[in-house]
Amino acid sequence: MSCILIAEDERRITAFIDKGLRKYGFSTAIATDGEQAVLMAQSDKFDLLLLDLGLLVKDGWTVLAELRQQGKQLPIIIVTARDDVAEKKVGLQYEANDYLTKPFRFQDLLARVHNHLGSGLMK
Repeated sequence: MSCILIAEDERRITAFIDKGLRKYGFSTAIATDGEQAVLMAQSDKFDLLLLDLGLLVKDGWTVLAELRQQGKQLPIIIVTARDDVAEKKVGLQYEANDYLTKPFRFQDLLARVHNHLGSGLMK
């Protein structure tokens, strides 16, 4: 079973993502700020990180940069309300694996998760 770290500070969004992923058999953990996200992602426990950019303490850009500087190669999908093309380009420059804008359909998120975990297509 794959374990996914959800770094999101909005409870409603966190609950939506967490409930959906668990329904599809994933194990999840939640980080509510950027510092917690970095500390949790440093373990080898997680297979993927869903990362909001608007986190407290450390923003998502800082989290992404720190993890990549540390050599962490886990797939990171940015999940944010920021839909500017320039923001997406920055995300890719920071070596994010994907970029999904809010609001989104859960099935779109699930497809991306499966894609980055190498689980193939959903049924």
